[in-house]
Amino acid sequence: MVGAIPGPEESRERLAAWKGKIDQLAADTQAMSDRMQELRVTVSDPNYMVTVTVDSSGTLLDLQLTERSRRVELQHVSQTIMETIRAAKAQVAEQAKEIIESTLGEDSAAGRAIAERVRNQLIPPAEPEERW
Repeated sequence: MVGAIPGPEESRERLAAWKGKIDQLAADTQAMSDRMQELRVTVSDPNYMVTVTVDSSGTLLDLQLTERSRRVELQHVSQTIMETIRAAKAQVAEQAKEIIESTLGEDSAAGRAIAERVRNQLIPPAEPEERW
C-alpha cells in the first residue's frame, strides 16, 4: 500500500537507524576536528635558509633562520620567509582536505564546503589588479 503510515515498531526502527547515522556523523566530525587541531606543517625553502611551522589555521608557530640568512640581503630573507609561509599554508590546506575527505567522504557536499572554506582561509583568492 503506497503512502501507508508506518506502525509503531517500524517507526521506532527508522528512528533508531536515523539516530545511529546522526551519532556516527557526530563521532566522525569530532574525529575530524581532533585531527585538524593536531595538524602542523613544517616547510623549508629550497635553499634551507628559512624553516617555518604553521598550524591548521595557518598561524605561524615557529620560524628558524640558518646562517645563510646572514649572507643575504634582508629584503630577500623577508621575501623568502613570506614565500615559505605561503608554501606551508598550501600544504596545510591540502592535508586538511585529505583529513576532511577521509572523515566525511570524498562525495560529501558538507566536506567539500568545509575544505573550500579552510583553503580560502589559508590561501585567499588572488585579488584582481586594479587598472588605472
